[in-house]
Amino acid sequence: MPSKLKTLTAFAIIYLVWGSTYFAIRVGVREVAPLLLAALRFTVAGAVVCAWALARGRRLPSRRQFGSIVLLAFLMFVMDYGLLFSAERYVHSGMAAVMLATIPVFTAVGEIILLRTQRLTTRLAAALFAGLAGVVVLVDPALGFAGAPIYWLSAFALVVAALSWSVASVLMRLLPLPASKVMTAGSEMLVGGVMLGLAAMLFGQAHGFHPAAVSERAWVALAYLILAGSLLAFGAYTWLIHHQSPTKVGTYAYVNPLVAVAIGCLFGGERLDVRTALGTVLVISSVVIIITGKPPRAADAVPVEPDLGIERP
Repeated sequence: MPSKLKTLTAFAIIYLVWGSTYFAIRVGVREVAPLLLAALRFTVAGAVVCAWALARGRRLPSRRQFGSIVLLAFLMFVMDYGLLFSAERYVHSGMAAVMLATIPVFTAVGEIILLRTQRLTTRLAAALFAGLAGVVVLVDPALGFAGAPIYWLSAFALVVAALSWSVASVLMRLLPLPASKVMTAGSEMLVGGVMLGLAAMLFGQAHGFHPAAVSERAWVALAYLILAGSLLAFGAYTWLIHHQSPTKVGTYAYVNPLVAVAIGCLFGGERLDVRTALGTVLVISSVVIIITGKPPRAADAVPVEPDLGIERP
């Protein structure tokens, strides 16, 4: 039986650390090209996680499993994180976090249409409506709320990012993957980091990069993303998923955006205006309804182990 202090510490880590990574990204992309910054983060973190898994006797992915990892890594890291890092050059960290909090909303749609493990109940329909309404509030300038809306191109990128992660969440339950979820997560991060590096070179973001020209503040942000965001918090999440109920652990999905908004306001000079507040309330309400809803019937559920690699590292 784990101690209460250890449990509370682990929850505090996934709440505060994952919630604060959005601000760290915002700090980093001010000086380092977004795709290159993301590549550095996930290549290093993925290599460390894979090395740790191998040291514990976990097997490398087979050729068939590696094909699945490449597809998932593209969706989760190139599409999701690549677009998130890029958008945060123009979008406040708190608003970006709220937009990405729609991932459970899109995942629920995928479970209804593809996996058929969810049914469109009145409760779920209300959650989906609230989530999409929150996005509209954050984006649509015609609503007349106080506060600037998210620029449409950045908003589109963040929606595509959320959709990409949601598709990966659904596909992960269908594709062949290593038995070790830690090896799966590490492989996805490492492959995703390499692909982000290739994308950075393809789009010219690696050209002219001079490490000496990057400030200490940006390097600290990158180190925080690697050590705290992708390693410490991932370790805390891995421990929690084996000692607490998935519903309790899943609460990070609606706590993280609140933490991100608070940190953005306190340390990044981001304003909590009417538009941001209302959009946040709608999206978070949607996520709470989805996560605390009744689980799918046993007869309809797809039996899977805890998806350690699908949580946002």
